[in-house]
This record gives sequence, structure tokens and C-alpha cells, in this order.
Amino acid sequence: MTHELGICLWFDNQAKEAALFYKTVFNEVEIIADNPVAVTFRLYGLRFMNLNGGAGFPINQSISFFVNADSSEELDAIWNKLSEGGNIMMPLNKYPWSEKYGWCSDRFGVNWQLMLGHESSAKIIPSMMFTQNNNGKAAEAINFYTSIFSSSSIINISKYEKEDADTEGNLKYAQFLLNNTPFCAMDSSMPHAFTFNEGVSFIVTVDSQEEIDHYWSSLSEGGQPGRCGWLKDKYGVSWQIVPTILGKLMSNPETAPKTTQAFLKMSKFVIADL
Repeated sequence: MTHELGICLWFDNQAKEAALFYKTVFNEVEIIADNPVAVTFRLYGLRFMNLNGGAGFPINQSISFFVNADSSEELDAIWNKLSEGGNIMMPLNKYPWSEKYGWCSDRFGVNWQLMLGHESSAKIIPSMMFTQNNNGKAAEAINFYTSIFSSSSIINISKYEKEDADTEGNLKYAQFLLNNTPFCAMDSSMPHAFTFNEGVSFIVTVDSQEEIDHYWSSLSEGGQPGRCGWLKDKYGVSWQIVPTILGKLMSNPETAPKTTQAFLKMSKFVIADL
């Protein structure tokens, strides 16, 4: 069984500080696990893991999170807290696609797009921006991902037209489901200095070795296998393919040391060896 997809945010020893900050920003944050390596929580039902990974992979704008506010007052309150000490990419204002919208990164570098009147019923949605060598490949990537995950579908696609301020035919905005989890994607022809990295990765939790093998071989095709269940796909997006039994083994003091020794030697997880 493939469980819900999750989000991993890479921090330099600020994982718990960030999680506690989000509890002050949003009214639906539930911390479900807390240890020196990672803090796991739910934000509007979506599972996040803040990882104390070190200084290697600062989070950038290539993956952001739409937050659909129910009122202007709610949007203002969230915006004021997230933008304080962060950076504003698009100021809070009226835009053609929304009566009220803004894009900022918070003090930890995590990117948020806040808006009123989003067509999705989901409160929070991860969004991928395809830049640099990936520009123009967003639609291809959506087809690739929806072919791999069950319970997937493309909800809507909007492309840039001749009069738009980007390359005609590129993806302006699209929404799709992967294992019933909503995602957004878009292309950008602007000269961005960022592209996908390990700063934000997606966690695929499964029960069986057969599922691990399926996602590992499918997502890493044309990409790059990593260590400890991590891989990069052909677009540079990072994924973690993790068996459910890993959490059980790591939470047991008797099995955790040997399990750690085993998985640190692995690329793809092998349940029998764990």
C-alpha cells in the first residue's frame, strides 16, 4: 500500500525552531514526532518533516506552498508573520488571478504563496516551478508523475498565450493529484538563479519491497539514485522512497542501532536487510 505523500524540508539545525514557528503562524499544526534529527508535523492535514540535514541544501523558490485563505483577515495575519524576517517576491496585492495574493519566503527560506479565491478545495498545495534547463518541461513532468502514482489525475492545465509575459505554449499553471495529494506546477522563462535541489523533497511511504522497487526504478529513470532512500528524478526533483517498517525499527531502542547501520549503507531501501 502506498500511503500519503509527505514533504521534507531541509534545515541547518533549525528543524524544531521552524516547526514551532509554524504553530504560531497557522491554526492547524499538529506535531506528531520530535527527535534531534527531525520534527514531523501536519499542516492543514499535509504531513511535513523538518530535517536537521546541515548546511548543504538551502531551500529555494523552485518549490513553494500555496495557502488558500478563507478570508482577507486570515490571509493578512498569516502573511504578516511569514514575511517578517523573510523576503517578499510578489507583494500582497490584487492580481489578475486573485483579489488578494502574495509570495514570500519566511525567515527559514521556505516559500509561500498566499491567495484568496483559489479554485482548489485544498488548504495547502505544494507547487513546482520549472526553470533553467527544465523550463518548458512542466507538462511533460506532470504526465511522467501521474503515470507512476496510482490515484492520480490532471485537474486542469493553463498555458501561456502569445500576449502573456512568458513563452507561448509553456505551462502557466496546472493542478494535478498524485496518490490523491494535490500538486501545482508551472514553467518560468525568467533568468532564475535557482532550480530544484534537496532543500525540499517529497516522501513516498510504502509497505512492500515491490512498491519500493516500482517507485525507485520509475522515478530514478533518467535521474540519479542517492543514499538512504533518496533519489533525484530526471528534472532534479528529490524524492525519498521509505518503507513503513523503518519508523517502527527506528523507534525501538533494541533495533534502532542495527537498523541505522544497515540503512546508512543502502541506496535503495531493502526491507529484508533492514
